[in-house]
Amino acid sequence: MADPSRSVRIKNPSMETVTNRKVEYITISIQQMLRPPPPPPSPCRALLLRQIRTSGSVILSGTRDEGSPASERGPAMAEPEQPEFARERHVLFLEAMASELPADYASQEVNHLTLAYFAVAGLSLLRELDSVNKDQIAKWILSFQVHPKTDNELDNGQFYGFCGSRTTQFPSTNMKDPCHNGSHLASTYSALAILKIVGYDLANIDNKVLLSSMRNLQQPDGSHAMSFDKLDIGKYLLSAAICSMLKDWTGMDKEKAKQYILSCQSYDGGFGLVPGSESHGGGTFCAVAALCLMGFIQVDLASNLQEPSSIDVRLLLEWCLQRQAADGGFQGRRNKSSDTCYAFWIGGVLKIIGAYRFIDHGALRSFLLYCQSPYGGFTKFLYDQFPDIYHSYYGLAALSLLEEEGLEPLCTELGILSAAL
Repeated sequence: MADPSRSVRIKNPSMETVTNRKVEYITISIQQMLRPPPPPPSPCRALLLRQIRTSGSVILSGTRDEGSPASERGPAMAEPEQPEFARERHVLFLEAMASELPADYASQEVNHLTLAYFAVAGLSLLRELDSVNKDQIAKWILSFQVHPKTDNELDNGQFYGFCGSRTTQFPSTNMKDPCHNGSHLASTYSALAILKIVGYDLANIDNKVLLSSMRNLQQPDGSHAMSFDKLDIGKYLLSAAICSMLKDWTGMDKEKAKQYILSCQSYDGGFGLVPGSESHGGGTFCAVAALCLMGFIQVDLASNLQEPSSIDVRLLLEWCLQRQAADGGFQGRRNKSSDTCYAFWIGGVLKIIGAYRFIDHGALRSFLLYCQSPYGGFTKFLYDQFPDIYHSYYGLAALSLLEEEGLEPLCTELGILSAAL
């Protein structure tokens, strides 16, 4: 067996097994790709949005059609046949991705740890973790952790987390900061999430060095710096998730983080990636999930819109509900096409604030099932032909929020299965 610290693979099945799986993908009939469009969602959403604007609470029981005037429901239509949840194909797809990534992912080598997170987390939702070697995965993940060479390096301003790949573990002459060690908040979150999923005890990690160096990334105004990237609200969800998983909040100033996040809420209720920017589905999830993890907002905020809150819940709820499009999926911003991943990003916000019941579950499930690829996995848009690992994971995560049979429950704020906590 190859040394896990040197291998770029998570699992190494025989070539015959991989070949058989590829043949199985390709032999699926082309007719499966010629699918009718999903039925449009109920017009009841317009009534709900009017109620949010004019009242301090939302009362809606039963299905979303309950109480809709017959004139607004339109004539009865026969629904087209809906595809089934192709669980076995998704298992095969993620097992193959956990074994060896296709050549098209070569440009994403610096994000190798994050891609591994999508594969392992997806298999965990499908209850198929036994198909990978968990001990080998843990050893491989730990080989990416960066440690200071001496105690004097603890105060040099560097972050001692996890590198994203083998190449980022080696210094580059092209880097702006030659002292930068290659570790990154996103890869650190991915590393800890994978370790939690495979059952590794995070108490064995040197938390003190990791958290103290992470706190140094926080700026005086509460904003966050990370590996030469632009500052954005996503860093706070990563920081909050890292502290939450390690059960130690010394790695960030929560009050400063709260003030920065609140400054990112836009006039329409959503959150931008930075203050003053356009509301965005991913930024909105990061803001709400981070505030929830830090304990600044309570669950089920939408049950009473008159109750004081640090965020404008009524506008947030309205903005999120408006993101469900006519095809049943969710868009990340206004005037954008529905995208598989936003079924989780926007759906996750509604789940956290206790408003998930207000979306059209049937239409969303239909959208997601039509986004299944004949080869396993999920596509980004309806009727795309080929899947990718990112949208495949978030497609499964969205179906987990919908309580799809055969999927594990998800901890929405952390993005990992609840059983791993």
